[in-house]
Amino acid sequence: MDGSPPAQRALRWAAGQARLTGARLHVVTAWELPSYHGWAPPAPYDEDLAATAGKVLSISVREVLGDEPSDLVVAESVVPGHPVQVLVDASARAALLVVGCRGHGAFTGALLGSVSQQCVQHSRCPVVVVRGSG
Repeated sequence: MDGSPPAQRALRWAAGQARLTGARLHVVTAWELPSYHGWAPPAPYDEDLAATAGKVLSISVREVLGDEPSDLVVAESVVPGHPVQVLVDASARAALLVVGCRGHGAFTGALLGSVSQQCVQHSRCPVVVVRGSG
């Protein structure tokens, strides 16, 4: 969950599926240090990124699901690493992985490297890619 509209649509869809199946909803966000050749950030830098990612995650979950949804068990995780690797790793313990798609059009949407495409190719469980603007 990165707070983007596609991620919010995916969370909305996943919440509906969790309600239908009685499953627990685990919402994950990933963060990683930006890489700059020849420069290393000071040690507390990663803590700030993790805290910021956690705030974005919590705010996004509340915006989509409300303050405390009584009909869902929701867990939130902030995990260091590249989004693809974090989600593929999480898929090993999941019944279903739901990701959003930014939908940049036919050509750029087909390019290798997008998170959703990499998750579809490497996930260890079924994947739903939520597209569209609704």
